[in-house]
Amino acid sequence: MRDRLSREKGEGRRENSLSSSLIDCLATTDALAEVFSDASVMRAMLDFEVALARASWVAGAIPMNAAAIIVEASATAAFDAQAIARAARAEATPSIPLVKALRDLVLQKDVASATYVHWGATSQDVTDTSLILLLKRARKPIAIDHYRLERALHVLSGRHADTIMMGRTLLQPAVPITFGLKVAQWAAPIRRSWRRLERAWRKTRVIQLGGAAGTRAALGDNATRVVTLMAKELGLRPAAPWHTDRDRLGALISACGLYVASLAKVARDVTLLMQAEIKEAAEPGGGSSTMPQKQNPSGCAVVLAAAARLPGLVASYLTAMTHEHERGVGGIQAEWPIVSAVVQATGAAAAALASVVEGLEVDPARMQVNLEATRGTIYAERAALLLAPALGRDRAQELVADALALSRANDIPFASALRSATEGERTLAPGLLDDVDRPERYLGSAEAIRTQLLGEERDE
Repeated sequence: MRDRLSREKGEGRRENSLSSSLIDCLATTDALAEVFSDASVMRAMLDFEVALARASWVAGAIPMNAAAIIVEASATAAFDAQAIARAARAEATPSIPLVKALRDLVLQKDVASATYVHWGATSQDVTDTSLILLLKRARKPIAIDHYRLERALHVLSGRHADTIMMGRTLLQPAVPITFGLKVAQWAAPIRRSWRRLERAWRKTRVIQLGGAAGTRAALGDNATRVVTLMAKELGLRPAAPWHTDRDRLGALISACGLYVASLAKVARDVTLLMQAEIKEAAEPGGGSSTMPQKQNPSGCAVVLAAAARLPGLVASYLTAMTHEHERGVGGIQAEWPIVSAVVQATGAAAAALASVVEGLEVDPARMQVNLEATRGTIYAERAALLLAPALGRDRAQELVADALALSRANDIPFASALRSATEGERTLAPGLLDDVDRPERYLGSAEAIRTQLLGEERDE
């Protein structure tokens, strides 16, 4: 067994790693790929066995010599991940072949100590706790990129607090807004969804040690102390066995879905602003293999790809949460690839969007050009509001409709058409419509809302 499961397989191993990296390269980051790498997963499982051995010895459940040999063997083990993966298909879990390999290694050092490898635990205890350890490690690189993004959004919004642009509803010109407000509206849901994700992440940091059916019977009177000691060594919290209780992980996966959806809103808007017909903002982007003129929204593409995958993955996880009796069949086997894919896609999206926003080029002059291209028709609402007090709402809207028709038919500015349409209305105050087409006069509470969004409580 040890010969089969130890050492790397040379060239074949490298080829497998390369192909996997190419397939997954847009769905992860270097840091997260390392967290979920074969070596990292095996180290997490061995960390469980080390903590179990040490805690069991301190609690009096196994001899000190056995614990020392198990710890030493775990530290020096160099098992072949591919061989363990192949064996795992027959066992429906990688923990069984890994524990067998560890036991064989200990057996070579001391026959009696091999009896105490994995003492009192079950295979799912290993896989669940190792998954939690991986998630604990995965949080930091994602958090670093999130806070890069949050800072970049805050700076960008402040820089463009007074940059006027056209608001768009249903992809059509609406009324003037500021780009600073638009960015603040991006930032607020991202910050809120991150807080939800952080809370969910904290709640997952619990150890799993339940034994065969969640009673810890094999550990006897030492069970509670073993759990407490193990949790402390692994940097987790003690918890009751949760073999079939997947709600903490379900909350984390769902929170990842919400977070990535919030990121995707920004990516979608930036791709639309980058279109040649708009050209109001552009990310650094990438080039085309055939068209030199192109600047593609490549960072946004990574974010939107993650957002396209996440809903299905979230649904798959929620479906897999239905476990039977005290230990389920099928659901637990589905978890690792789902969780790994969700967390890595979340990190890839956060990293990509942080780079997009940090490098975003904004063109206020083009925004002004696009405003003017509407010939002032985006001020129709303001015109109706100015006219209504003197003429009544119905008459005001009738005149505005006439002015819009005149503007479009003759390709003249809406303000000029409006003055023609209202020329015979004697009840209008002189100069009432003089600044009807000045965008800065129709921003409403844009700045107050912008600062409100950026200043929302961080613990929402």
